[in-house]
Amino acid sequence: MKLLSEATEYGLRSVVWLAQCPNEPQKVKDIAVEIRAAPGYLVNVLQDLAKAGILSARRGSKGGFTLLSDPAKLTALDVINAIDPWERVHSCPLDKASHSRGLCPIHRQIDEAMASIEDMFQQLTILDVVNNETLIGEHCGNLPSVCASQIVSCEAP
Repeated sequence: MKLLSEATEYGLRSVVWLAQCPNEPQKVKDIAVEIRAAPGYLVNVLQDLAKAGILSARRGSKGGFTLLSDPAKLTALDVINAIDPWERVHSCPLDKASHSRGLCPIHRQIDEAMASIEDMFQQLTILDVVNNETLIGEHCGNLPSVCASQIVSCEAP
């Protein structure tokens, strides 16, 4: 069982990358190279994030994708839900009549584990990830020209 879809992984990596390039539109091909994703697939993920209001998309030679959301407030769960919404277990998938009133013990445990993971994703901000330098180079490409320590909240004054 894979916890996050490939699209969600790419979305998280892209948002972390874009948080390091505040107010600088980034081309799909450049993001794709840095996060090791196929550009044709990545563009759909980025469009989902733009539809959710997390990114802005601008066409043209000076266009690209920019992070709209404040990385100090944007959570991993926000990104996940924009691409592939997090789903909890609501009924027993074993389809047994005796389980019709709720979850069986196995699926109750699974749902409790999913609730814990969901809470962790809700607590984890994109800025937390950006500030954890050990994650940046390994999973989200090399730091762009902007130093991660210079990233601040992008909330309007």
